[in-house]
Amino acid sequence: MLDIAEELHRWVEQGRTFAVATVVAVGGSAPRQPGAALAVDSEGTAIGSVSGGCVEGAVYELCQQAIEDGQTVVEQFGYSDEDAFAVGLTCGGIIDILVTPVRGGVFPDALAAAATGEAAALARIVGGPAELRGTALLVRPDGSYEGRLGGHPELDRTAAGEARAMLDAGRTGTVEIGEDGSRCGQPLTLLVESSVPAPRMIVFGAIDFAAALVRVGKFLGYHVTVCDARPVFATPARFPEADEIVVEWPHRYLASTEVDGRTVLCVLTHDAKFDVPLIKAALKLPVAYIGAMGSRRTHEDRNKRLREVGVTELELARLRSPIGLDLGARTPEETALSIGAEIVANRRGGTGASLTGAHTPIHHDGPREADGRIGSVA
Repeated sequence: MLDIAEELHRWVEQGRTFAVATVVAVGGSAPRQPGAALAVDSEGTAIGSVSGGCVEGAVYELCQQAIEDGQTVVEQFGYSDEDAFAVGLTCGGIIDILVTPVRGGVFPDALAAAATGEAAALARIVGGPAELRGTALLVRPDGSYEGRLGGHPELDRTAAGEARAMLDAGRTGTVEIGEDGSRCGQPLTLLVESSVPAPRMIVFGAIDFAAALVRVGKFLGYHVTVCDARPVFATPARFPEADEIVVEWPHRYLASTEVDGRTVLCVLTHDAKFDVPLIKAALKLPVAYIGAMGSRRTHEDRNKRLREVGVTELELARLRSPIGLDLGARTPEETALSIGAEIVANRRGGTGASLTGAHTPIHHDGPREADGRIGSVA
């Protein structure tokens, strides 16, 4: 639901009555992941998507019904060979949809937090006794929470702890807990939707390729910073779509700014005096991706220089260089696309290989979600 929070927050402020359908579980090849949502108001206006079009009509009707009767329901949609005109997923997957009328509670606060970029998690019971389904907590980064799930007194505290852990990792997905708040007792399925500030992309080197990469980064949902030591090149006029432009030596800026496990660093300077101190520092940070531009010759020379200043082979193994996937790119735009594709593949656990003729999954849970239950947010 938080993926369409900005528009839903406006609906709340306008006093609209609406219901939200949220993907809570997927199986096989499904087009949307847990947390994806479609909302319908009392006037019939719809926003969002739960399936890319396959079951939207049926889910739309479920939302209208929820507005009328105020009931929360869970429906499953899958694929049927027997009736080509039956409502289902043509991709062969299975999705469970939670349909909830939104009438107060913690939902307005959760939508406001997500719409303003505040870190928060919305935890909802999506599997278990009917009377508990759809009940929700709003959990803050400090562990405080609003709302009540009902049931055993320990349930709220346990659910808040699980939600806080997923919020810290910026993840959206499901977790199993017991109805009494322990790992025992009747199991409950909790959907946790994390709303976190946009991940950072820092582009070092104010060149024409960087301008194209800024556009790709924004398209992928990153907060994009351009850093270059040369003020004549690092200007708003050259990078109008960047969120931030910094004139500073790259390694000094990296040492002074905040990064985390979702941050991606793209080194496009391909100049040893900038690259070596910057990459040496970057390889010691727990960021998601470090890529450096340059020819094969530049790459070999840069690695040699990095080894000379004490960078280990283990650290060098983290460096994506030459940067990007092999798309045969030549223009700045094509090169930016290849870099963006590599970042997505790294983030989601993709191989970068063509899907044609392959037998690998189309949708990956990502390298850190091997159990198939917890996915990453964008």
